[in-house]
Amino acid sequence: MTRTTVPPVACVGEPRLTAGFAEFGRLDLLAHEEVHGPIGPMEPAALLRLAEAIDLKGKGGAGFPFARKLRAVLESCERQDLGAVVVVNATEGEPASWKDKVLLTRAPHLILDGAALAAFALDAEEIVIGVADDDVGRPSLTEALQERRMPVPTTIVTVPHRFISGEGGALVNGINGLPHIPPGTKKRSSDSGVGGLPTLLSNAETYSQLAVAARIGPYEYAALGTDDEPGTVLLTVTGSAKRPAVVECAAGTPLREILDLCEVPPGPGILMGGYHGKWITAAAADRAEVSRKGLTAVGGTLGAGIIVPLGADTCPLGEAAQVVRYLAGESAGQCGPCKMGLPDLARSVDLAVSGSAPVELVRAAAGDVKGRGACSHPDGTARFALSAMEVFADDLRLHATGEGCGKRVKGMMGLPGAPDANPQKLTLDWSRCDGHGLCAHVVPDFIRLDGNGYPAFPPTPVPTWLREGALKAVKVCPELALRLVRAE
Repeated sequence: MTRTTVPPVACVGEPRLTAGFAEFGRLDLLAHEEVHGPIGPMEPAALLRLAEAIDLKGKGGAGFPFARKLRAVLESCERQDLGAVVVVNATEGEPASWKDKVLLTRAPHLILDGAALAAFALDAEEIVIGVADDDVGRPSLTEALQERRMPVPTTIVTVPHRFISGEGGALVNGINGLPHIPPGTKKRSSDSGVGGLPTLLSNAETYSQLAVAARIGPYEYAALGTDDEPGTVLLTVTGSAKRPAVVECAAGTPLREILDLCEVPPGPGILMGGYHGKWITAAAADRAEVSRKGLTAVGGTLGAGIIVPLGADTCPLGEAAQVVRYLAGESAGQCGPCKMGLPDLARSVDLAVSGSAPVELVRAAAGDVKGRGACSHPDGTARFALSAMEVFADDLRLHATGEGCGKRVKGMMGLPGAPDANPQKLTLDWSRCDGHGLCAHVVPDFIRLDGNGYPAFPPTPVPTWLREGALKAVKVCPELALRLVRAE
């Protein structure tokens, strides 16, 4: 799939968020009301009771209880005697995720219903909806706003389609006219967010689920799902799936049922939860259920509902290494764990995959960033890398011989521009190298000096985000010993 091609939609069991898709495609206001019925405003106490009764958690990845967010904003407004702002995060910066884009393009009024409910309960001053600059969801959302009257002024803000732009603090910064990156220090938007006002910020699917629950009530809502996690879940299934799709299913549905629906072939592992998620084995997938509790039980995570299976014909470690490089390049670059730690983690993964370093180097690099960042990006990247080392341990042993697993990297992870159309690697003419060490000073994220002062670097392709530095290292080599050549 390209970045602007919305995948097909499927449903296992009773559709809720995707109701009416088969009949209407995109639901305009008339179709939306025909399918979902009327909805009225709710007082703060009633909305809180509803969110608590259905145990609504954020669908953007972190899974924070919506009722706690709502209560925190209500209390902050009262304490500071300020108005509130409702923010819908529909940026979906992760390349592997498409569920929010499906809602934007086909069920925009569900999102608006949920935001309107929250705005009325908070007596909010405005609603702001953040969308990516890929022009996928904005036209449909704009049309939906023209079809109806919102309870408060509602605006759409476009943010860069970057991984970190979808982080809550980054979205608030962007709305406030600041760079679209997370703040350098951890801040609570419920205390001070958009325009300095208490801000309720949640994901597009979360607001949509709220709108469904407000119509049918907590008891009917809980008729689907599990006791711990009532309701349905939206999943994005890509990777090696022969029928990639956004799938709605009840929480507790066997994961194998989803994989079979999307015609996922056998493979070495499945990424659950996206680039900040965790890998599970094919055997674990056979006994897993689609829920936070069910996936945690097999070593995975639900995260933002992203499922990326790998085919048997690609190198799983190479696929994982590409993602770690990408995540290092997506850093905000404003705190040490991101600016220095993630490039070092990417380099450590490259070295382990090439067989040039033990897996302990990856564990050490991951340990250096965990829990130390200004946002969750370092933690999520470390979690992804460590999970890959664990699940693909057998492949890692093959790579430790220096020969690898014999498979090329097919680029199944949905990365922008992956696989690299022109992969290049560094080579060294040892007969010329005198160990000046200039190259390691120019691009220390990829080239290090060994115990004898000579350059050492992995034989894998140079990450695209380090290509310019590698070329500069070639140019400064006084002995012309370093070369940048095409990686076959």
